[in-house]
Amino acid sequence: MANEGLWQQLLELDGQKTAQRAKCRYLANQKRYIIPLLNREYIVNLPEKKVLSAEHSLEAGFSEELCILTYLINSRDLPVANKLRTAQELPEGQFFFRGPHKLATEKLEEVFGQCPERLYDVMDEFGAKRCEFGDASIELSVLPRILLTIVIWRGDEEFGARASILFDETAAVQLPLDALWAAANLAIKALVKAVAKAG
Repeated sequence: MANEGLWQQLLELDGQKTAQRAKCRYLANQKRYIIPLLNREYIVNLPEKKVLSAEHSLEAGFSEELCILTYLINSRDLPVANKLRTAQELPEGQFFFRGPHKLATEKLEEVFGQCPERLYDVMDEFGAKRCEFGDASIELSVLPRILLTIVIWRGDEEFGARASILFDETAAVQLPLDALWAAANLAIKALVKAVAKAG
């Protein structure tokens, strides 16, 4: 099992206290957490050590499971600060978010760069809210205490399109940087997929 170490850590935690920290639900009689990831509910089945999509009962992918388990273990009962930071501005972020861990913002530039407003066409799928940055921007919740702000600047003949991902200042308190990177990648992938589906 790829995330066996995380499962062991989670199994040692008090379910109700963990749910309060993580801002999710815990069903004590079934030993299950119910937690939203990108506006979709997932079931964390402790006895079977499985994370399932509540909608389709399909097992979550490796990255989804990693983000959910790591979040349940690490999250803290702290409100968001409503102060936005780039990945590099997070503690240790300037060293981590580069090379293989650089955020894949070029995918957002490719899909939204010529028409940033497409971001608003898919925002409802993620329960996102509109922001006032760049040419188009939204704030979406990856996990209950992990908010991302996606900002797109339109490309033209002189300048290429630009995309940026901003984190709440508290993000690195709620998740280690590797899981935060994985969470941002899940959001990017989901947005790109949503646009493709919308046509």
